[in-house]
Amino acid sequence: MERAVRIADVFDREEEYLGKSIRVHGWVRTRRDSKAGISFIELNDGSCLRNLQIVSELSEPALEGVLERVATGCSLSVQGTLNKSPGKGQAVELSAARMKLYGWADPSTYPLQKKRHSFEFLRQIAHLRPRTNTIGAVARVRSRLSYVIHKFFQERGFCYLHTPIITASDCEGAGDVFRVTTLAADETREGDGDRVPQEDFFGKPAYLTVSGQLQAEIYALALGSVYTFGPTFRAENSNTSRHLAEFWMVEPEMAFCDLEDNLEVAQSLIKTLTVAALSECSEDLDFFARFFDPNLRATLENVAKEPFEAISYTEAVDLLKKSGETFAFPVEWGCDLQAEHERYLTEKVFRKPVAVLDFPRALKPFYMRVNPDGETVAAMDILVPGTGEIIGGSQREERLDMLLEQMRLKGVSETDYRWYVELREYGSAPHAGFGMGFERMVQFVTGLPNIREVIPFPRTPGHADF
Repeated sequence: MERAVRIADVFDREEEYLGKSIRVHGWVRTRRDSKAGISFIELNDGSCLRNLQIVSELSEPALEGVLERVATGCSLSVQGTLNKSPGKGQAVELSAARMKLYGWADPSTYPLQKKRHSFEFLRQIAHLRPRTNTIGAVARVRSRLSYVIHKFFQERGFCYLHTPIITASDCEGAGDVFRVTTLAADETREGDGDRVPQEDFFGKPAYLTVSGQLQAEIYALALGSVYTFGPTFRAENSNTSRHLAEFWMVEPEMAFCDLEDNLEVAQSLIKTLTVAALSECSEDLDFFARFFDPNLRATLENVAKEPFEAISYTEAVDLLKKSGETFAFPVEWGCDLQAEHERYLTEKVFRKPVAVLDFPRALKPFYMRVNPDGETVAAMDILVPGTGEIIGGSQREERLDMLLEQMRLKGVSETDYRWYVELREYGSAPHAGFGMGFERMVQFVTGLPNIREVIPFPRTPGHADF
C-alpha cells in the first residue's frame, strides 16, 4: 500500500505539498454535493482536529463506481493534487484524481452524524466515539502528556519501574480493593471473606493494585529515584465526575528526599505538563476552550508561570472556617478536605494551585512520616483550579520505631508487612514520593467536566463494557 501523508502534516507543510500529487487516508466526516456537480468531502485521519476537504467532480470517470457510495463514516484513500482553496474555512483542498473506498458505512444506521451528541450517548458507542472531535482531541492530548511524563522523569535520572497489577498488598488506606480469584462465583469462601481456600490461585487474598507506591519504595531504596506509570483500581462505589474504578497513576519515589524536595518535583511536573499542553496541543486546546471552558488557556497560562501557594492544613481549615461560605461538608480541624473546600481555596482565595501540607496524623495512612508535633504527618495534597486534588504524597516514615508505632495505631499487621519493616532495618534512608492521577491531569488541561471523557474506556460502577 502506498504511503499516505498524514493530514496534520499536510496542514503543517502546506507550501511543500502545494501543486503536488499526494495520497491521504481517513474517514469521511461529511459529504455534500453542489448543484454544479461538485462533491465536497471532509476527511479526517485522526492526526489533528481539522478535516481536509476533498473536491471531486461527480462526472469524473476515474471516480465512477466509488464516489456515489461515499457517505459519512466510510474509510477512504484519495490520490490527488493539493491546491489553494477558494472557499472559506480552509487554506488548501485536495482535488481528487483517484479514490478507493476501503470500508462502507450505511448512512441509515451509522450513529455519528453531523450534530452534537451527548457524552452519555457516546459512552454507549465507545467503539466509535474516538471519531468525534472531542474524544479524538482528548486522545491526542493524553498521548502527548504521557510522552512528556516519561521525558520529565528520564531527563532527571529516574528509573522507570513496572509495579505489579496483582498484589497481596492493599497499600493500606488507599481505597477499597477489587479481589482477584480463580474460584467459581458460587464457591463458598471461608470465614469473613479475608480468608480464602488453598485451592485459590495464590492461596492467599490477592487484589488489583490501588497503588504501586510500596513496591516503588523498595526500588527507590536501591536505585535512588524511580517512577511508575500504570493502571490502578479502586472499588469505591462513587458515581461522580471525578472518580473512576480504573485509572492511571504516575508515582515517583525518591531516596534521600524530604517533603520540600517532594513538593518541588510535583510542582515542576504539573508546570511541565501544562506548558507542554499549551505549546504542543494548541489546536486541541482552542477547541476545548471554544466548547467547554472559555477561560481554559488563561487558567493554564497562570498555572505555568505562577509559583504554587503552600499552606498548612491548619491554615487551610482556618481560611475555610473564616470564609463565611456555607459548605455542604462543614469544616473542622481533623476532617478531610472535600472537593468544594479544595476548589474554594484554589478558585476564590488564591486563584492558582495550592499545596496543602502537614495533615492530621489520624487522617493519613501508616507510612507517612510523623512530624515533631506528634499530631501531624509530612503529607501534601496539591490542588488545582477547576479540578481540586491532582496530587497526593508525603515523606515516608523511615524511622523503625515510629513506623512500628504507626502500624500499631492503624491496626496494620507487622507480619503481613514484614518486608516493609525490614526496609527500615536494613539501610533505611529518608525518602518521599507522590501519586498523580493522570486522568485528573488530563481533565484539568482540557477543561472537560467529566472524567469519563478523558479515558478511552471508562470503568465506573455498573459499567465495564468494551
